[in-house]
Amino acid sequence: MQAMVLERTHSPLQARDIPIPEPGPGQVLLRVRACGVCRTDLHVVDGELPHPHLPLVPGHEVVAEVVASGEGADRFSVGDRVGVPWLGWTCGECRWCRNGQENLCPNARFTGYSQDGGYAGWLVADERYCFPIPSRFSDEEAAPLLCAGLIGFRSLRMAGDPARLGLYGFGASAHIIAQVAAQQGREVHAFTRPGDVRGQAFARSLGAVWAGGSDELPPEPLDAAIIFAPVGALVPQALAAVGPGGTVVCAGIHMSDIPSFPYARIWEERAIRSVANLTVADGDAFFATIAEMPLRIATTPYPLARANDALDDLRHGRFEGAAVLIPETPGGA
Repeated sequence: MQAMVLERTHSPLQARDIPIPEPGPGQVLLRVRACGVCRTDLHVVDGELPHPHLPLVPGHEVVAEVVASGEGADRFSVGDRVGVPWLGWTCGECRWCRNGQENLCPNARFTGYSQDGGYAGWLVADERYCFPIPSRFSDEEAAPLLCAGLIGFRSLRMAGDPARLGLYGFGASAHIIAQVAAQQGREVHAFTRPGDVRGQAFARSLGAVWAGGSDELPPEPLDAAIIFAPVGALVPQALAAVGPGGTVVCAGIHMSDIPSFPYARIWEERAIRSVANLTVADGDAFFATIAEMPLRIATTPYPLARANDALDDLRHGRFEGAAVLIPETPGGA
């Protein structure tokens, strides 16, 4: 099959022909129909996440069709369309797994990081971590839902029940969650790179009541803020923007160092918390929530062979929303 392979970090992906994998016990064999390009993929390629399994097929926002099942895998039928997210396997036995916190499993494996992902024609996945996708979303629209949407939704849940919500970094996640939050009746404030007038207009078009630079304060204190940009300096900025009792949620898997800040920024019971991965319950709740929502998913398609271009365009903010890789032929065989 055709695949884009990371052979060593800090290097471009290489186009390779590799064998189609065989599904093991509890796994399904999937023909890839689309795969989103996530900022986490950049962190893997750029060596910011340690010890990826090399050589590696990246990609964890996978929309695919079930073509075969391994022993004991009976959740899906041949022809079903499913989504494959970042969290790809957990042990099911540790105390976190037993408590419904499988996102914290110390033995977890991750799609496109510790096991091959969707920058290819085919992949195998643990059926426990595949999700049915609402039919109203096309393959291209559905791809960013598998991480940008899922992690954004978990971040929103971790923010509590904010009436006034700030979103820092208006990329793939924020442009989805801004719409979800607005349709839930929340007041959304969007923070972009300073001077990014186009990004601010994009945010307002998706329901934000205010949009400005990340160096600005909102017109009124926020109840909570979610930071999607991997920039540690935004943490004290966001703390200054939330009111007493407010929460700042760091949504990314990687962030630059957080600079020191005066204690007054966190005084009055302000809180900082991170989000790690997702749970099956998150996925079920997210897709149930958006099943009938009129979401506008902004995507830029690239053929699979141009994965390096898509990553570079993401790195430099050259598109709005999300990039999505499309195999030249279904399965890329």
